[in-house]
Amino acid sequence: MNNDSPVLRVAGRPVGRYITRPELPARLSPRPYLHPVTTLAGTAVTELGPADHAHHLGVGVAVPDVEGYNFWGGRTYVRDRGPTELDNHGAQRHAGFQLRDPDGFVEELRWVAAGAELLHERRTVAATGLSDSAWALDFTFSLTNTTGRALSIGSPATNGRPGAAYGGFFWRARKEARAPHVFTAGAEGEESVHGSRADWLALAGSSWTLVFAGATRETRRDPWFVRAVEYPGVGSSLAHDGRLPLGAGETAVRRIVTVVADGRLDRDGAAALVRKAVGT
Repeated sequence: MNNDSPVLRVAGRPVGRYITRPELPARLSPRPYLHPVTTLAGTAVTELGPADHAHHLGVGVAVPDVEGYNFWGGRTYVRDRGPTELDNHGAQRHAGFQLRDPDGFVEELRWVAAGAELLHERRTVAATGLSDSAWALDFTFSLTNTTGRALSIGSPATNGRPGAAYGGFFWRARKEARAPHVFTAGAEGEESVHGSRADWLALAGSSWTLVFAGATRETRRDPWFVRAVEYPGVGSSLAHDGRLPLGAGETAVRRIVTVVADGRLDRDGAAALVRKAVGT
């Protein structure tokens, strides 16, 4: 472990590396991320800068519109113009660890654009063993408006692109020759689960399964953003039906717990591990 890349461990076994100060061009909206994240058997379940979306960076928090600034990377969706290259990219800057242990950390970050801080984030990440073939990544982030004035968080959906309400926690999963199976307790398939407010959502690859669960009331209200066919990725939508307002000094808190399992789980297996991970 070092200052720039602490390693998360479960029972002494490495399961994820966290990069705090990535050397990335401004267009990719530089930000800390987890990659690689692996199952207990060592199978990688994240991707970094894939050819289809170079700005997808493992596991982290990415928001395409904070008061008009892009903290997602790539092009910005502009109403009536579509995806547009703009010089509006922000960066998440690591400001230090409040706590750092082999199984997790508490980090402070500054969200900066055009030379000014818009948001201060406290990020808490913890890895917990669930069984001999599964563990859980507990990821909480708190975003506080530090500008002294009201601001809001948006998405391509709130800017005129239907179905594209991405922005918030985001996990870029491993791309394989065959698209992963995606399902919830009551539905399956990308079209059925995208935009839903299911308690949990599973993405099952060839030899691994990720099960995402909103672990707070606010997070459970956020719809899921899901891609499986074009690329495998899952996130929660901070700005789905409308922009998320943050008054001066106000804080938005979200917590996602992700089960990382070897093998392909069925509904009962996924639900059981989520109950164990979230404690319900």
